[in-house]
Amino acid sequence: MSSPRAQLEALLARGLGDVSPALQALPVEGEARAAAVLILFGVLDGAPSRRVSRTVPSDLDVLLLARASTLRAHPGQVAFPGGRVDPEDADAVAAALREAREETGLDPDGVDVLGTLESLPLAFSRHEVTPVIGWWARPTPVRAVDAAESAEVFRAPVADLLDPERRGVTVLRRDGREWRGPAFALQTARGPQTVWGFTAMVLDGLFDRLGWTEPWDGSREIPLAEAAAGARDRSGPLARS
Repeated sequence: MSSPRAQLEALLARGLGDVSPALQALPVEGEARAAAVLILFGVLDGAPSRRVSRTVPSDLDVLLLARASTLRAHPGQVAFPGGRVDPEDADAVAAALREAREETGLDPDGVDVLGTLESLPLAFSRHEVTPVIGWWARPTPVRAVDAAESAEVFRAPVADLLDPERRGVTVLRRDGREWRGPAFALQTARGPQTVWGFTAMVLDGLFDRLGWTEPWDGSREIPLAEAAAGARDRSGPLARS
């Protein structure tokens, strides 16, 4: 089996297509604001997964953060580092690296950018988000730089994300409508976290295309925390990280 980095590079070289058709089916109405997120994979040097995965090494991880519960938009949600593309940013890659540095304190010089995915619309926040795929060649310590923005920054073992026992769906019901999406239940240093919305949809699509997904029960519902419900109320039924 080739290394996870080699698999990512091969996938980007041949093209992914729509990593999340469900997101592509909800285009932004009117002018969309450009944004970018960093999907940063690497090798855990501290606490690899205790679980043996059939598809990935136990020390493969991806960098995530939990947004502060006091934020107006998407409070408490787990997300990739990222944000809007500013006028001074050369491109989406530069924006993703800048935002990751500002949010987590990582050194962008230690990140090898492997490529980008097709931009994804976020209809309810009117953003077009470019996912930037990176490999953490030279990891540096990370933390929640601004407590007003992020409650926690953590490196999630991919083997844990792929664990069928940790996978399920979140269900949002509002105004007689129902929206279902993939979700991942994690345990971090600060307690349980649920990855859902935009972040979960991108990870789910990426894992599928990489051939990493293990069979899981798509009927299992993972309840959303109150913070997630608050994000739904503020941003509509497709609130995202």
